[in-house]
Amino acid sequence: MVRRGLVTWLPQMIVLLVVLCCTVSVLYMLACTPRGDNQQLAFPRANSPTGKEEYQAILREREEHHWDYINMLKRQIAQLKDELQERSEQLKTMQGHSTDLLGVGVDQGHPEKPQKDLMQFLHSQVSKAEVHTGVKLPTEYAAVPFESFTLQKVYQLEMGLTRHPEEKPVRKDKRDELVEAIEFGLETLNSPESNGNTNRQMYSTSDFIEGIYRTERDKGTLYELTFKGNKEYEFKQIALFRPFGPIMKVKNENLNMAYTLINVIVPLAKRASKFQQFMQNFREMGIQQDRRIHLTVVYFGKEQMSEVKGILENTSKSANFKNFTFIQLNEEFSRGKGLDVGARVWKGSNVVLFFCDVDIYFTAEFLNTCRVNTQPGKKVFYPVLFSQYNPSLIYGHHDSIPPLEQQLVIKKETGFWRDFGFGMTCQYRSDYINIGGFDLDIKGWGGEDVHLYRKYLHSNLIVVRTPVRGLFHLWHEKHCLDELTPEQYKMCIQSKAMNEASHGQLGMLVFRREIEAHRRKQKASNKKT
Repeated sequence: MVRRGLVTWLPQMIVLLVVLCCTVSVLYMLACTPRGDNQQLAFPRANSPTGKEEYQAILREREEHHWDYINMLKRQIAQLKDELQERSEQLKTMQGHSTDLLGVGVDQGHPEKPQKDLMQFLHSQVSKAEVHTGVKLPTEYAAVPFESFTLQKVYQLEMGLTRHPEEKPVRKDKRDELVEAIEFGLETLNSPESNGNTNRQMYSTSDFIEGIYRTERDKGTLYELTFKGNKEYEFKQIALFRPFGPIMKVKNENLNMAYTLINVIVPLAKRASKFQQFMQNFREMGIQQDRRIHLTVVYFGKEQMSEVKGILENTSKSANFKNFTFIQLNEEFSRGKGLDVGARVWKGSNVVLFFCDVDIYFTAEFLNTCRVNTQPGKKVFYPVLFSQYNPSLIYGHHDSIPPLEQQLVIKKETGFWRDFGFGMTCQYRSDYINIGGFDLDIKGWGGEDVHLYRKYLHSNLIVVRTPVRGLFHLWHEKHCLDELTPEQYKMCIQSKAMNEASHGQLGMLVFRREIEAHRRKQKASNKKT
């Protein structure tokens, strides 16, 4: 009986299941059919006899679709986690091999020890790289200079005859290296650890101002990157170090330069016309743009002194500028003596001293670079300025010499990095006093700046030596006096020769007779034909 009943009901149940499946399929197709833009969702009316149940069924179906999508995302996240774990294991393996190559012993019983030893080695490289404190050096030739860079250009000292003082990084490895450093700095600034404020500023490449870097072959590469801060006079400075391995963050500082005053000290004797040109630059860049600046003029002798004082007083009245000091000394000119007197006469709080000359042109950006690269008791700044060639030789084939601002471009044909000069420097007054200042026994031209540079190198202060794009030495004719010692006279002549023109331009001057003879021969042969 039971079997007979099952046989009777089974076909009916199958038919009923088929009808039910067809009904569900039709409803699903109606719900999923694409609609035009002007069509509304065809939900049944909730007040109809079956509308409420169908409405709830469609909602449940939509919810199931969302859950399926969520589950798919979870599976993808799990796959990414597995790949990340695999990459981490590969990195640990590579670090283990690096540890073996570095001579760090691997303890098989303690797998975490190689990682610890590697980190100790990397941090020991950082401590040797003059990040936190300076290293005593025997001479100025032992100092490794920095090179500076922006997003587009690299300013380099080691040029040779084919390279340029300002270049785009052509080599891919150099370009990728600097891009990676900037991106790493941005990641550091934008990380939650850098600033706990949820409304913090998000930094981008447009906030990058400039950077400096240098490579020491037994340690690695040190980068110092400067970014804009939240306010006009605030900056962010990131120090990174690449110890011939993964790049590492070693310092993240907030720098507020709103109240950091610079005392520009200029020793002077005669040269009133040059001082007039200097004051035009000082007024535009220092008084009008920077506005955190003091000028100290130490004048030797009395000749042309009234003209110089008149220029100062006129600038004071027209620009409403009172932050200047004029000191007159009745003795023979000595650059070291003038700078020393200007530094010691200051009676205010600790101040940044910028030792300058009357034939120097600087930008407002350079003044901030001067501030950022000095720190009392820790860091002094020795910028390498760009020295202008003789404009009459550079632009001799032009109708006229362009205005000064148009001449100040960093090119191989217009000038060179003055890497043999150490006269322009920024340091805090306290560091200058503590180091002992200039050797005042040196008279006349040259030598005093090198002695001060050596004192800083022999100390524990960090000496930042790098080319800068906002500091120029304007060309002027040099006169080497007979009173100089043989060594000083030789230095003066060398400086004079290097100041005139580039290697190629000097060569054209040397061989100009041969060039003219060739032109005459060419004209004669053209006439015959």
